[in-house]
Amino acid sequence: MGRITVRRPVLRITSEGTRQRPDTLAAEEPLEIRVDSHPLSVTMRTPGNDVELAHGFLLTESVITTDADVRAARYCDSPGPDGRNTYNVLDVHLAPGVTPPDASVERNFYTTSSCGVCGKAALDAVRLRTQHPPADDPLTITPERLTELPDRLRDAQRVFDSTGGLHAAGLFDAGGELLALREDVGRHNAVDKVLGRALLDGRVPLSECVLMVSGRASFELVQKAAMAGVPMLTAVSAPSSLAVELAEEQGMTLVGFLRGSTMNVYTGAERVRLAEAETPARH
Repeated sequence: MGRITVRRPVLRITSEGTRQRPDTLAAEEPLEIRVDSHPLSVTMRTPGNDVELAHGFLLTESVITTDADVRAARYCDSPGPDGRNTYNVLDVHLAPGVTPPDASVERNFYTTSSCGVCGKAALDAVRLRTQHPPADDPLTITPERLTELPDRLRDAQRVFDSTGGLHAAGLFDAGGELLALREDVGRHNAVDKVLGRALLDGRVPLSECVLMVSGRASFELVQKAAMAGVPMLTAVSAPSSLAVELAEEQGMTLVGFLRGSTMNVYTGAERVRLAEAETPARH
């Protein structure tokens, strides 16, 4: 398995002078995902939880719907310059009867850690229909509970403490209990790892759950959440216009700028359980 962190020497410059010191960096290495020995995608990720990442990726691309759709997932021999296996190629073998991914899922070139949509064979294929629609999910949660989630997410980020350079995705239940957390240099990879963990644990569809991300809410993250049946996506930063449109289309609650005691609810406000006196007037 590749290293999650890497130590490198840096020149530290402060008002008190300069000095050489070691610094800890978040590792970033390519992972090639194959399906039945056929190359499907290459993503730049933080090594670790690669099987979860592959399961989450295939779930959110509508290739699989349960962990039973995967017969096995094995690393291939991928020697590095020193002749040792880099563990950067993972081959997922689908169960008999599971339809392999079509060309719309294949990437024409590698996916960077910052953008999971780049390289789609057709952008129209991104707007996939979920088998776990979140529109009728009964989840409700108070604003007070939501404001606790960012601190709980941050407190559980172990690798961030040493690197300061990782995104996080956390899955919470309606009571605010953290069910799973994963870190990665890529927002979409962190989400894929969390959703893959949930799939392997038999939790999908993720009814009455909240997915919290440490950065912004992009279109792709809304799409991934919808594919797993997540009724609420929250982010500490802003959503994009297309993310809001897709969340509304899917009947998902989308919360942005969740910081301190404030937040913006962009769609699905009925799931945020306000006190009766605080319910906003409709015009």
